[in-house]
Order: sequence, then structure tokens, then C-alpha cells
Amino acid sequence: MEKNSGLKNKVIEKLKTCYDPEIPLNIYEMGLIYGIEIDEKQCVKIEMTLTSPNCPVADSLPKEVEDKIRSIPEITSVKIDLVWDPPFSKDMMSDEAKLLLGIF
Repeated sequence: MEKNSGLKNKVIEKLKTCYDPEIPLNIYEMGLIYGIEIDEKQCVKIEMTLTSPNCPVADSLPKEVEDKIRSIPEITSVKIDLVWDPPFSKDMMSDEAKLLLGIF
């Protein structure tokens, strides 16, 4: 079992409370989270993207993610890396998200 897997699950649950305002899905199911790393000091690094560089929440969503992850008591620090490669596409969505939006 992966070290910090319980903590990673808590991070994922927090990510599932963040929503893109244009699509009624959380950012985790949408596939906007590219990576979650937690080191031995409980420092979290999130690699994420947005649906587009011109997304209306480009300034606020990464901050919301950081604040929500930071609220987990065990977490000592949070770093959000906003990346654009690979570009977001509907193929990154979970099957559940695609089904909900009727994208099959």
C-alpha cells in the first residue's frame, strides 16, 4: 500500500468539493487534476490545469484548491502548479463524468 494513501484520499475528497463554474462537475472527476504528490513531511504538491487558459476562474480556482487542501489538519504545506500541457480535453474526464454529461 502506498505511503500516505489515507492522506491522499483526504486530499482527493477535498478536491471533489471544488467545481468548475461552467460545468456541474468537480475538478477531480473532470480530469483537471494531473498529479498529487505528498512527501514524508506531509507537504502536498498538486499539478492541475483548467478547461482553458481564458477560464473565468483562472485566478480563483487554484487558490480555492490550495485553501481547501490546506484545511486538512495533517497537511503542512500546499503547492499548486498550474500547467497547460497536456491541454485539457474531454478524454481526461472520468467515465462517471462523461456519463453524467452524456459524452460517450
